[in-house]
Amino acid sequence: MPFDNLEYISIQNQSTDFPKHYHETFCISLVKKGIEQMDFDQQSLFTEAGTISITNPYEVHSNPLISSKNQLDFETIYISNDLMKYLFGGKNITLKNRQISSQKANQLFNVLKQAIDTHESRTIETALHQFAEILKHHSKTHYSECLEPDFENLNPIKSYINNQISDKFSLDELAKMANINKFGFSRKFKALTGMTPMNYILMHKIFSSKKLINKNSELTDIAYDYNFTDMAHFSKTFKRYVGLSPKNYQESLA
Repeated sequence: MPFDNLEYISIQNQSTDFPKHYHETFCISLVKKGIEQMDFDQQSLFTEAGTISITNPYEVHSNPLISSKNQLDFETIYISNDLMKYLFGGKNITLKNRQISSQKANQLFNVLKQAIDTHESRTIETALHQFAEILKHHSKTHYSECLEPDFENLNPIKSYINNQISDKFSLDELAKMANINKFGFSRKFKALTGMTPMNYILMHKIFSSKKLINKNSELTDIAYDYNFTDMAHFSKTFKRYVGLSPKNYQESLA
């Protein structure tokens, strides 16, 4: 099992709200300082320092700042569906508890983070299996893996957006493709996905462009390739969804 897609990021003094979004991976965060707020459609969770918070793949959520005085530091490890399935013996799982308060879990989270830094497969796999043992107590098995929200009859629009993600998009043009006026299109899109069309497009632009960043990338080229107006616009949008600027994210890869 390759571990190339396993990564973690560290955020200090989060200064922007995370808008509505989802991850294709399990998103497992250890709050180091402050209180993290996580909003779902029917629930808000507040996670204090020393506690792990979790979202499953494709769970739409946002992370507003509680206040300017709440200095939030956290670290996040992203584990793909395929890797989690491997760790659970081929079973599809979701994590039913979105918060884990356990010194043992925190310790193994840190062990895994340090293992990722070694880039040694055997070290990483050992740490992953140890961490998975903790997660088993907070999981449930499913017949199928977590899937992206169902777009119903807007699936052609979803495919078009995903296939042309580096292009510039117009709400009027997307609505015309769906044979709905733009206001009706926006309402239906949000009802199906939990996000506005432009929110969804920006999220995909950022997460797609993020995959192209390595220590030698020309960030300005990536910004223009994805049709951001300039580097400042790309940097501001990237930070809203990732928590780091593209430059800081690139430096974290070194």
